[in-house]
Amino acid sequence: MRKLLKSLLCIGVLLGTGGMLAGCHGSQGMADFTVPEELDSSRTFQLTFWAKNDTNKTQTKIYEKAIADFEALYPNIDVTIRLYTDYGKIYNDVITNIATNTTPNVCITYPDHIATYLTGANTVVPLEGLFADEKYGLGGSEVKFDAPSQQEIAPQFLNECAFAEHYYAIPFMRSTEACYINKTYVEQLGFTVPDVLTWDFMFEVAEAAMAKNADGTFAVNGQKVMIPIIYKSTDNMMIQMLKQKNAGYSDAEGNILIFNDTTKELLFEIASHAKTGAFSTFKISSYPANFLNAGQCIFAIDSTAGATWMGSDAPLSDIAEDKIVHFETSVRPVPQFDTEHPQMISQGPSICIFNKRDPQEVLASWLFAQYLLTNDVQIAYSQTEGYVPVTLKAQQTPEYQDYLSKKGSDNTDHYTIKIQASELLLNHLDDTFVTPVFNGSTSLRDAAGQMIENVTKSVRRKETVDDAYIEELYGSVTSLYHLDQIHSSSGSAGELGELPTESRVLLITLVAIWVCLGIGYGVHLKRTKKV
Repeated sequence: MRKLLKSLLCIGVLLGTGGMLAGCHGSQGMADFTVPEELDSSRTFQLTFWAKNDTNKTQTKIYEKAIADFEALYPNIDVTIRLYTDYGKIYNDVITNIATNTTPNVCITYPDHIATYLTGANTVVPLEGLFADEKYGLGGSEVKFDAPSQQEIAPQFLNECAFAEHYYAIPFMRSTEACYINKTYVEQLGFTVPDVLTWDFMFEVAEAAMAKNADGTFAVNGQKVMIPIIYKSTDNMMIQMLKQKNAGYSDAEGNILIFNDTTKELLFEIASHAKTGAFSTFKISSYPANFLNAGQCIFAIDSTAGATWMGSDAPLSDIAEDKIVHFETSVRPVPQFDTEHPQMISQGPSICIFNKRDPQEVLASWLFAQYLLTNDVQIAYSQTEGYVPVTLKAQQTPEYQDYLSKKGSDNTDHYTIKIQASELLLNHLDDTFVTPVFNGSTSLRDAAGQMIENVTKSVRRKETVDDAYIEELYGSVTSLYHLDQIHSSSGSAGELGELPTESRVLLITLVAIWVCLGIGYGVHLKRTKKV
């Protein structure tokens, strides 16, 4: 029996030690970052920068120029860029690399993603200390370029980067969603495009567009294909509809509020128009711009950052020239329920800095991240798509104002639709909102869109969408996206659910070991008594 107890004890020690090492490895075991007194100019720093572009070579050149210009100012800081075509891939790679201490130094990402990165201890650097540092902070005395001050960053955009009681990012570019409208077809159907769309108006026009000729072609376009409404991001669709209805979605504590009667009513409405063929989604039908430009869609809802793909003269149109139908394009905010108080989502990438064991390396990373807020970078990048610079400093420059004033002077740099999309956001900064950020908010966002995708697919398959269907749908997306586990992971300090996975495994393993030891000792005592 003594041999058994010794064996169990040894196993316990080994497993416990391994668990503790795994826990330290996963959490990185790094101290809180403190801003150094000086940047060590005698050392060379190798930084990695992960960014995203849509295979847009102009954007790539802007990044490359920014790096070259920054390195000219700081010869001891070398920046290597790694480009991705999808934010989801950046997110997945960061999660993978957290466990091996190989995260990038600077990363283009979203606050929802950062909330998950924060499950590793001290993984992402809180920035308020860097913001305020006299030497190296925003507009600091030792910064070698004309950086914006904190007051010169649009407050609406900077506030989007604050969660969990800290600033964990700085905004890089901002966009919102827009409705790109075939005004020619709307008027052909006997309607007039209003300054602010309503959902009812859009659905009414869409249903009217489903009328067919005797030969089976659609009356409005004379073609065999017509999908009046195509929505690119159904997660945004559901989120904005709920916000406009003042209905539940979630709160900052991670409570899931989306499964309510308003959501059900919205899903019924969407299903009714999907059933007639008047509504579809990007995931089901493909890019809204392709159908819009071919005269096969009337309301294409996509990001303002996608404006260069929209319209008969779009410089980045993806369809063959002989398929393009010429029409007049109108750009409007997303449809509203209350036109007097419009609500539209604010979106676009932000920049976070990952913590490292060397504070000097983190300081060098911060300087590069801050350089991406300079006027040269902000204005150049915003002109590639319908983005808006995140700094008031850049927005108010004569250069940017001149860019806006040349709207329509050509179909490339000053493409009308692209600049109209930017102006849409600039004119509605105070009407934008963001959703609460917490560990799991990305999953909730995915679930919001999935419900619209599911009801759209179901009615196309002639399935019944009723109360029972919705209840089953709520349950299936809850399970698929693990929404029933989100609140426990966002709970108060001290709850087991908040601990990193390695720590939970360690505690459970130790409990199991001591239970085994207790059982073994109990058996030993019984045998001793019998003897």
